[in-house]
Amino acid sequence: MQRVILLADCQSFYASVEKAAHPEYKDRPVVVAGDPARRSGIILAACPIAKQYGVTTAERLGEALGKCPELIVVRPRMQTYIDVSIQITGIYESFTDLVEPFSIDEQFLDVTGSLSYFGSAEEIARQIQHKIQVETNVWTRVGIGPNKMLAKMATDIWAKKNGSGIFTLDEEGLELLWEQPVQKMYGVGSRMAAHFARMNIHTIGDIAKLPLAELKRRMRVRFGKNSDIQAELYWQTARGIDPSPVRPRTLFDDQQALGHQMTLPRDYGRKEDIDVILLELSEEVGRRCRAKGYMGRVVSAGARGADYERGTGFYRQTTLPDPTNITKEIYESARRLFHLHWDGQPVRRIGVTLSGLCSDSEYQLTLFDNKEKTRRLERVTDAINSRFGRTALLRASSKLDSAQAHERSAKIGGHYK
Repeated sequence: MQRVILLADCQSFYASVEKAAHPEYKDRPVVVAGDPARRSGIILAACPIAKQYGVTTAERLGEALGKCPELIVVRPRMQTYIDVSIQITGIYESFTDLVEPFSIDEQFLDVTGSLSYFGSAEEIARQIQHKIQVETNVWTRVGIGPNKMLAKMATDIWAKKNGSGIFTLDEEGLELLWEQPVQKMYGVGSRMAAHFARMNIHTIGDIAKLPLAELKRRMRVRFGKNSDIQAELYWQTARGIDPSPVRPRTLFDDQQALGHQMTLPRDYGRKEDIDVILLELSEEVGRRCRAKGYMGRVVSAGARGADYERGTGFYRQTTLPDPTNITKEIYESARRLFHLHWDGQPVRRIGVTLSGLCSDSEYQLTLFDNKEKTRRLERVTDAINSRFGRTALLRASSKLDSAQAHERSAKIGGHYK
């Protein structure tokens, strides 16, 4: 039996949630954006009315206000968006237990086993749209296909643009897909589209109709011998091939790494200021590892330069003698690694990652350090911060001007809750 997969996408999700919370904004252009005074002042979501003025996601707030001076700018409330997303997931799960989050506003649903209960795929899509609209006032577009890839492209290329917000793309409709410009294919951005144009590939059909060996040859000429896997992925996408199942993501037993990155409010060029951030990042990585019962053997640290246009920066890793989740050990390794490779130029983003994960249920005892005492102390600290808030206990360095822990405690994913 052929699978029936839906990709449900919430239109202008953050902006739609804000409009639902503020009925007075119903007929006005609304955007959700970060703090204009900081570098994070970009458009995270724009409602359809704002988009009519040419406002786009990811552009700077100042540019958007230039296009639409009457724009209503709402600061993001990430916890609210997460809560609404979870509520919408509950609606999806009332139709099928096979629901896989793709992002906060997009989810795959396998409704193959639900057709006999709720009707055709189109009928299920309409029921989902109605239920979400009534409960959250968010409009949802739904792409339908025999696999995740075709459902995704059905949503992005057609369902987002038609009146019903529903579109079905199956193997019989591949000719329709093949007529589309190559930049509309999932996974192809403007830069890759330009590379394809130089290979005389202009439509999705141009990829699909090429023999795989020929596509690999052309990509090897342009990108080198390691491009075969990418070539096969593009070829399968163009042909609508995707055997991956819809997997409910409730377990993370296969987690390979835990990391944390921070975009800074200004350029950091002093060693002592960077050390404060590295310690805060190491604290967060250690806390998350301890909460999940992991230790890691490989510490990575790096930064992105202040000049985003040039793409400067580095990311390096080192292997520890023994796995750890102790903040001090993570920090000391990250700090040593960072300053070994940092060229002294100002940085705007810093990251620390712990990988090579294993269970923390067993570990090597040492003669010279009382690591068990340190572990107990950190578990108590974690418990206090979990109960009373992430700033209940802070290191003294987090009170310095360069510190960000207190500011970020009020945020989720770098945005205000």
